[in-house]
Amino acid sequence: MTNDETNPNARMTKERSKEMLRHSDLVVPSGFELRASPFPSGLIASAAQLEKILPLVERSDRVAIDTEADSLHCYREKLCLLQISLPEGDFLVDPLAGSDLSSFVSTLTKKEIILHGADYDLRLLRRGLNFQPPRVFDTMIAARLLGHREFSYAALVEKFFGVTLTKGSQKANWALRPLSPKMETYARNDTHYLLPLAQKLEGELAARNRLDWFRQSCARAIELAATDRERNGEEAWRIAGSGLIQGRQAAILRAVWNWRDKEAERADRPAFHVLRNDQLLHVARTAAPGSNFTFRHFSERRARTFNAAVAHALALPEADWPDTRKRRGTRPSPQELRAADTLRKRRDEAACALDIEPSFIAPRATIDAIAQGNQGAEALLVPWQRELLGLSAPVPAH
Repeated sequence: MTNDETNPNARMTKERSKEMLRHSDLVVPSGFELRASPFPSGLIASAAQLEKILPLVERSDRVAIDTEADSLHCYREKLCLLQISLPEGDFLVDPLAGSDLSSFVSTLTKKEIILHGADYDLRLLRRGLNFQPPRVFDTMIAARLLGHREFSYAALVEKFFGVTLTKGSQKANWALRPLSPKMETYARNDTHYLLPLAQKLEGELAARNRLDWFRQSCARAIELAATDRERNGEEAWRIAGSGLIQGRQAAILRAVWNWRDKEAERADRPAFHVLRNDQLLHVARTAAPGSNFTFRHFSERRARTFNAAVAHALALPEADWPDTRKRRGTRPSPQELRAADTLRKRRDEAACALDIEPSFIAPRATIDAIAQGNQGAEALLVPWQRELLGLSAPVPAH
C-alpha cells in the first residue's frame, strides 16, 4: 500500500469511485466506444485540471452543456455545477471552487453549445459566468419541430438509445461538497447523450427541410434568454390564489409577503422555507385586531416581527390598501375574434400537415395577442411561424 492510499481523502475518493461503478445509472449503448481517459474523473476544481481539458474544448466544434443550481436551497440561486460532454468524455466543472474560468468561458464563446431546453441554462450561464453563446443547438426545440410528442431529455434518450435514465437528484443541494456518487452520475447523464442526440436530430431536420426553421428558433431562444425578467415589486405579492382577495385582506397579504421575502433573504433560504403561499393566504383571510399567529418553526423574533407586520397592515387606512386589480385589456371585438379564429385554423391545418403540435407553431395566447393588436407578430413569432400563419400580410377577418 502506498503512502497516498493511507491518506483518508485518497481512500474516500477511491471508495467513491468504486461505489459509482457499482451503482451507476449510466448505461452506455453498444455502439459507444469505451476507452480509458487520462482526464479528471471527479470534479474539475483547479486551474491545473481545467488546463487538461481546455485543448479538448478548443478542437471541438460542439460542446454539450448542462447546469445545476441551488434554487431549492437558497434565496438567490447560483450556478453550482457545469456539466460538459465532448467526444473524449464527460466532465464536471466546479464553478464554486474559486478557480479562474475566464479562459474556459472564452473558448466556449467560439463553439456551438448543445443544450436541452436552453432557456433556463442560458440565463444561469449568463448570470453565473457572464457567458452567452453565439450559437445554440437546443435538442428540445429540434425534437418538437420534428413532431416528437415526448420531448423530455429522458424520453429522447430512451427512444434513440434504448437507455432509461434514473432521475433521482433533481432536488439535491448542488452547492454541497463533496457530491455523492449518485449526484455525480446523475450530472454526467445529463450531457452524456447530447452530442449523439443532436447528430441524430440534425439529420432528421435536414431530411425534412426544417434546419432553417430550427436555426431561427434557436436564435430566438438566445435572444430571449439575454433579456432579464424583472419582477414587478408592486405586483409580486399577488400570488396564486389571491385573485379574490381585496381591500384590507389584500393589504395584509402584501405585508406578510414582503415580510417573508425579507426573512428569506436574511436567512438565504427560498421563500417557501419560511412560509408557504397557502399559509400567507390563510393569514390574510383570517387576521383580525389582536390576532397572534404562531408557526412551529418560528423563532421568537420571527413570530414577533411577523405579527407586527400583520398589525401594521390591519391599521392602514383604506387609502393605503392595494388598488383593486383591474382586469387587463378589453373584451375582444367580433372582428378580433374572427381574426383569431382565422389564425387558429391556419395554425391547426399547418400543424396537421407537418405532424407537429399546434402550440409549437403558436400558443393560444400568442394568437389572441396578435389578433387583438396587443403585440406584433414579429415580436412573438420567428419567420417560419409567421409564414405558416400567413402573417406576411394583414390577417383578413372573415
